[in-house]
Amino acid sequence: MMAVVRELVLTNAFKKSYQKFTGKNRSLQLSIDKTLHNLQQDAYNPSLRTHRLGGKLAAYLACSCGYDCRIVFSIEKYQDQTEYLLLIDIGTHDDVY
Repeated sequence: MMAVVRELVLTNAFKKSYQKFTGKNRSLQLSIDKTLHNLQQDAYNPSLRTHRLGGKLAAYLACSCGYDCRIVFSIEKYQDQTEYLLLIDIGTHDDVY
């Protein structure tokens, strides 16, 4: 099965959480950038451990980007049916859930 490359769309909440979570930690930023690249290539790559969330976050998916780093996102479609990844939040397990 061929991977579909999707556009990444960052919400303002994601941008704010990213800045707060990474601070000036360059190695963490690089790790997250690599995860975002992998997510864009194949959202269900086993290394990402992508899973559907439950409860109030049931509309979203999450993936792992390191030991205690999670990215919350959804896969959406434009009117022309092309898909994009809407990045909702990033942070530790306790921060985002």
